[in-house]
Amino acid sequence: MATTDGRTPERIKDEIESERTELAHAVEELRAGLGEATDIAGKLRPKLPLLAGGAVGAGFVVAGGIGAVARLAMRRSREGEPRAKIGRFSLVDRR
Repeated sequence: MATTDGRTPERIKDEIESERTELAHAVEELRAGLGEATDIAGKLRPKLPLLAGGAVGAGFVVAGGIGAVARLAMRRSREGEPRAKIGRFSLVDRR
């Protein structure tokens, strides 16, 4: 017995089975793609030296390293001649 569009029940079953097979392949491809997209360690591994340098630089800034270096370079001293003065800070020539 054929349907109104001329397809037989066997033909419909074959089409459903074909759709199931295509859907299974699509799901497998999606799982593989999702695994690649969520592989964070694999993506970060080539950039590890750059990230480590950035972390060290950020830690230096957060810990007050820039201010400490500036204070060291511009500290007042009772000895030596001032070479440059900016506000209360001065660069001292210690010969």
